[in-house]
Amino acid sequence: MTPLIIVTLVVVWQFVLVGYTFTLAGNAADEAVRAATAAHRGERQAVCEQAGTQKLSGAWQSGAQVDCGWSAEYVTARVTLRVPVLFPGTVSFPFDVHGQAGAVEEEDD
Repeated sequence: MTPLIIVTLVVVWQFVLVGYTFTLAGNAADEAVRAATAAHRGERQAVCEQAGTQKLSGAWQSGAQVDCGWSAEYVTARVTLRVPVLFPGTVSFPFDVHGQAGAVEEEDD
């Protein structure tokens, strides 16, 4: 019975890590697009990438990819994170989790 309980706990923990990674990706995309809308167009990409990875912990930050784009008055951010296997910062699964966000560009006064 003990091995079954341990396997169940490991599976539940892995599902928690998958869910947490989705939450982190969505939040990072929100932060990135929020910073990008307030930045000037020339520095928007760098500001967006920095804001997208700034609040991620080291385990998720190392493999994070932040892609920002804009057209007309709309700014988008897409954050891609790897899902760790059991322990963040070690091995990751070979699939990615994506978070996306968009916002209207702020006007300059």
